[in-house]
Amino acid sequence: FDDPDGRNAIIGKGKAKKGKKGPGEKGKGVGKGAGRMNGHHQENGMENVMLFEVVRLGKSAMQSVVDDWIESYKYDRDVALLDLINFFIQCSGCKGVVTGEMFRNMQNSEIIRKMTEEFDEDSGDYPLTMAGPQWKKFKSSFCEFIGVLVRQCQYSIIYDEYMMDTVISLLTGLSDSQVRAFRHTSTLAAMKLMTALVNVALNLSINMDNTQRQYEAERNKMIGKRANDRLELLLQKRKELQENQDEIENMMNAIFKGVFVHRYRDAIAEIRAICIEEIGVWMKMYSDAFLNDSYLKYVGWTMHDKQGEVRLKCLTALQGLYYNRELNAKLELFTSRFKDRIVSMTLDKEYDVAVQAIKLLTLVLHSSDEVLTAEDCESVYHLVYSAHRPVAVAAGEFLFKKLFSHRDPEDDSMPKRRGRQSVNANLIKTTVFFFLESELHEHAAYLVDSMWDCAGEILKDWECMISLLLDEPLPGEEALTDRQETALIEIVLCTIRQAAECHPPVGRGTGKRVLTAKEKKTQLDDRTRMTELFAISLPALLAKYSVDAEKVTNLLQLPQFFDLEIYTTGRLEKHLDSLLRQIREIVEKHTDTDVLEACSKTYHSLCNEEFTIFNRVDIARSQLLDEQVDKFNRLLEDFLQEGEDPDEDDAYQVLSTLKRITAFHNAHDLSKWDLFTSNYKLLNTGIENGDMPEQIVIHALQCTHYVILWSLAKVSEGTSKKAFTILCDLLLIFSHQIISGGREALEPLVYTPDESLQSDLLNFILDHVFIDQDEDSNSTDGQQDDEAGKIEALHKRRNLLAAYCKLIIYNVVEINTGADIFKQYMRYYNDYGDIIKETMSKTRQIDKIQCAKTLILSLQQLFNEMLSDLGPSFDRSSSAFCGIKELARRFSLTFGLDQLKTREAIAMLHKDGIEFAFKEPNPQGEGHPPLNLAFLDILSEFSSKLMRQDKRTVHMYLERFMTFQMALQREDCWLPLISYRNSLQAGGDDDTMSVVSGISSRGSSVRSKKAKPATGKRKLPEGKTESSSSSSEVWMSREQSMQTPIMMPSPHLTSTIMREPKRLRPEESYMGTPQPQHHQTPMDYNTQVTWMLAQRQQQEEVARQQQERAMNYAKLRSNLQHAIRRGTGLMEDDEEPIVEDVMMSSEGRIEDLNEGMDFDTMDIDLPPSKNRRERSELKPDFFDPASIMDESVLGVPMF
Repeated sequence: FDDPDGRNAIIGKGKAKKGKKGPGEKGKGVGKGAGRMNGHHQENGMENVMLFEVVRLGKSAMQSVVDDWIESYKYDRDVALLDLINFFIQCSGCKGVVTGEMFRNMQNSEIIRKMTEEFDEDSGDYPLTMAGPQWKKFKSSFCEFIGVLVRQCQYSIIYDEYMMDTVISLLTGLSDSQVRAFRHTSTLAAMKLMTALVNVALNLSINMDNTQRQYEAERNKMIGKRANDRLELLLQKRKELQENQDEIENMMNAIFKGVFVHRYRDAIAEIRAICIEEIGVWMKMYSDAFLNDSYLKYVGWTMHDKQGEVRLKCLTALQGLYYNRELNAKLELFTSRFKDRIVSMTLDKEYDVAVQAIKLLTLVLHSSDEVLTAEDCESVYHLVYSAHRPVAVAAGEFLFKKLFSHRDPEDDSMPKRRGRQSVNANLIKTTVFFFLESELHEHAAYLVDSMWDCAGEILKDWECMISLLLDEPLPGEEALTDRQETALIEIVLCTIRQAAECHPPVGRGTGKRVLTAKEKKTQLDDRTRMTELFAISLPALLAKYSVDAEKVTNLLQLPQFFDLEIYTTGRLEKHLDSLLRQIREIVEKHTDTDVLEACSKTYHSLCNEEFTIFNRVDIARSQLLDEQVDKFNRLLEDFLQEGEDPDEDDAYQVLSTLKRITAFHNAHDLSKWDLFTSNYKLLNTGIENGDMPEQIVIHALQCTHYVILWSLAKVSEGTSKKAFTILCDLLLIFSHQIISGGREALEPLVYTPDESLQSDLLNFILDHVFIDQDEDSNSTDGQQDDEAGKIEALHKRRNLLAAYCKLIIYNVVEINTGADIFKQYMRYYNDYGDIIKETMSKTRQIDKIQCAKTLILSLQQLFNEMLSDLGPSFDRSSSAFCGIKELARRFSLTFGLDQLKTREAIAMLHKDGIEFAFKEPNPQGEGHPPLNLAFLDILSEFSSKLMRQDKRTVHMYLERFMTFQMALQREDCWLPLISYRNSLQAGGDDDTMSVVSGISSRGSSVRSKKAKPATGKRKLPEGKTESSSSSSEVWMSREQSMQTPIMMPSPHLTSTIMREPKRLRPEESYMGTPQPQHHQTPMDYNTQVTWMLAQRQQQEEVARQQQERAMNYAKLRSNLQHAIRRGTGLMEDDEEPIVEDVMMSSEGRIEDLNEGMDFDTMDIDLPPSKNRRERSELKPDFFDPASIMDESVLGVPMF
């Protein structure tokens, strides 16, 4: 047991004690190992992120990383060990760093307490729980690193009584922390460390056995041939191995007693699952040491865990043990003690747990037949009928092992036989017996599907099944009873359907899945084989069981799954003729509805124009129907002539013939036989006389119903479009408009379409108008490529759309139904743009607010469609999102320039948009943006249509939905919120537009140069101003019932704060209300922190805006002077904003901009970056220490 690679040659076992260094080690390093890790400089432990980054990325070979660490450990073990400690700290998500001074002077408990104090946990996520591609492989890389570390250090470093003692002590302390991240990460590390040590102990045990064997062999030699030196060497080696094993056992005991015993019952289910998973690995890997009742009891106890994932780990751990038959003897006591619990878990509420419990019982059954009683097995048997397919498949495998796996040895030695003499004959009979005894005869399809994967060879032995039904029993063999034959035929039908369709029966499974190439080949082979077998035998089966309705009904369904081409390629036409004759005889014999419908479906399947047998089958069907219709007409005539006292036999004949015709009319078009006239005579006579038998009336009505349905099916598409146009006109004529002009007498004629009719009209428009040109199959009479035909088809579609839009304009249908029309504005602009735009204009005249709500609803529908297609993590630069934003811009332009007229509508539009953006919270937690937050980016297109005072109102309403954390977020995913807030704040805090706003608006969009700010154009009369502001307050008062979350309405600090009080205008006050006096009201700590942070942020924002305005003003002045010097004048794009903004700016405003500014020496003063401690002083820490540990453990407050 040597070091094959020569690793760790410097540090010998037991040479260095904890806290001590060898000569020349202290304070100095050798070569690159001193103060350097993988060439990465270490300074006071502040940059030792190398191990963590390598493991997080998971791109480097783990063995090379560990080898570099070992080399560093050889030169300076304290520095290397400090790297390893910080690695575990960083893997827990802690931003704190253990310094060299802390490592030398503090105990582990003090270090852990210090790290707990510095744990900056904002969102609660840490590497083991973080989502995203960069953290996808972190757990596996983390576990691999620990395993490789122990494997590479197993020859000497782990025995130096320093490295392993330190690591185990640290992980034990962290695993006892009340911080979940520390406890979860350290428990995983400790369990993986234990697994690696178990592997080392196993290798040591194997080496000790080999050494002992060599020693015994050498000692048993004759004295003359015995090598005493070799004996001493072997004794020394065995002693060294024994010492190493003792140390490994001490380490494992420390981990097991210090970590596992406490964490296997942790409050977090993930931690409990880790412990159970790893103890299963230990027992399987080193069964001699761990596979005993002392360790098995933990798995047994945990099977009663409340969380399904923990119970699942228990079962998977036990499966690894029961799979090895050599371990069965050691599991006997455990099996007898916990068998009942395992059996009860087959009915677990978690389907995954139930599946694994059944699989575990299958392994138990495989190891010994005597363990499970008949009652235990029966509790699993009935699960083959479960609606959950994985549970049923597992139960089917258990059933197969129990009933079918025990074959006689003589059967295997005998040559393979076919038919009822084959080996599968008894197994098929057993299946039939089980099906009958289960007393669930309507679920044969479920039984077949459950056993399909494990017993497919038996279930597809159709030749044997046919032989059991047709051939005479062998001498001494008991024949199948009538009930058993019925069950076998039903099983045959289910196996044929399963092989042909390759998907589970109805009610089990989520739908059809895409078959692989291998599955498709198997499906084709099975269909070919089943067709070849049953095409020949089916006529004989029908002839044998022709009088049994139940058997015949199942047999007649078999041709629906045939490959009909086989009849031609296999030259089986005579068998087809025989089949058609048998079906005809069955139709003539039976009056049962199920049998007749089965015959009708069989004819429908065989009458397929794609196959050459169509003509043959069509002739046979026509002959059969001719006879039945002639017979019906003849019997009907005689029946009607009998008058009021018809004969019962004649009535029965009429009813039987009518049943046959009705059953066939369901699947076949019998219009050419004019059955409507005959049935009308029959029903009319019944109405006149009143003594028609009830069953005759019912089937006559049903037959007439099928006649009407087949007639409606022939109605052309052009007729439906004409009917739509007529219906729209009728709804318009008989709408509420009919009573206008003093025609109140016509009020009873007013008709209002209900929601169902409105939905049908809208769906018709979406299906027939908003389609591509190539999809319209009715452009002209077969001339799709003709340009004139395409124009004509477009004209017809425009008429349809115009007819529906008239219903919207005249308020016949709800205005919000126009959302599905308006959202097509951009996509079909060339075809219907004028119609949709005019509709929007008319609806705005009717109801401005409802029109605005409809516009925002159309954008919301497009946004939801985009989310369903691209997912919540879509790219905001994608064409779909940009298209929605461009549509919003077009909608915004339709509101015109008069902001006063559209004021309330625009405000309501923003209200609905904000509510939609915050409607769906992110399932990952509050630290992540709401799913619809990107909609604010679309909503910002309407911000320019808000009046200045309304922007404040909308901004206040936005803050109602924002939490304190949202206001501090600056990641890319929060940009829509940031940009929307900026669009509401731009120009909303001042009475004048600044030079900066003119440039930014011109730079962001070309169209903004046409829409000049209303404040620069005119002054509103005093009365109008008051009314507008009051209406804004009324709108805000509608939402007073909503409670504001953590965000407090912070005071709006504008640039006017820096001026003298006498220059503050009245309309610039906060919504016309007195400013709140915060210093007079006592506030709690969180409120104070919130208010202070808001004050500080706004002061920084004011300073930044002032400097930005000054810089832009300087640039404008420089550009203006430069243009004058050139004598070329201003460009058109620059002329309008500059002149307008400068004209609007007051002299005092320019003085404010120039005050204290030196334009020649201006510097950009960025906001000072805040370190962790500064942030903790400014804002409350959302990591609640009270929920984790008490004040005695913390020692210092968390803020």
